[in-house]
Amino acid sequence: MLGVRRRPKVETERMTLRLPQHADWRAWAGLREASAAHLTPWEPVWAHDHLSRKAFTNRVYWAMRAESQGTALPLLMFRREDQALLGAITLDNIRRGPVQAGTLGYWIGAPYARHGYMREAIKALVHHAFVILDLSRIEAACLPENAASRGVLEKSGFKYEGVAQSYLQINGRWRNHVLYANLRSDRRGRTDVG
Repeated sequence: MLGVRRRPKVETERMTLRLPQHADWRAWAGLREASAAHLTPWEPVWAHDHLSRKAFTNRVYWAMRAESQGTALPLLMFRREDQALLGAITLDNIRRGPVQAGTLGYWIGAPYARHGYMREAIKALVHHAFVILDLSRIEAACLPENAASRGVLEKSGFKYEGVAQSYLQINGRWRNHVLYANLRSDRRGRTDVG
């Protein structure tokens, strides 16, 4: 059928990464709520209605709009064997032209941490970004003391680039972040854009 565009899906060994849908709200809110103690030290302060259906509906509409405009690819992570929602991974702030870059962000529910899911998701989304989206650089930032996040980035091919002062408000305070990047290897050292 003409005019119907397929929404992107990224498949990994154990997961399907896809855009959020309205029917995902209960699983998303339940996992975020159950994982609050695990997530809040590393995230901006949640709005008072963060877990509400209305806030999730707005998130779904933003995700569809951002993906169709090519500015972000916000994906939920589902384990294929039982369709359990594990977390989310987003390629945001996609810039085109001479930059060809995007910024990676992610979270995993507490019950699924340290099982290799995030590393698997990062590798798959980075591959998608380089091969399908034709990006050249993927950036990521995390708090210096977030050893788990730093470890998963380093194990996924990201290289440390430095520190950004007062980079984001996390848990109500402006915080420094360590910066990482993953470069598409066939473009390292190239100066032509074409």
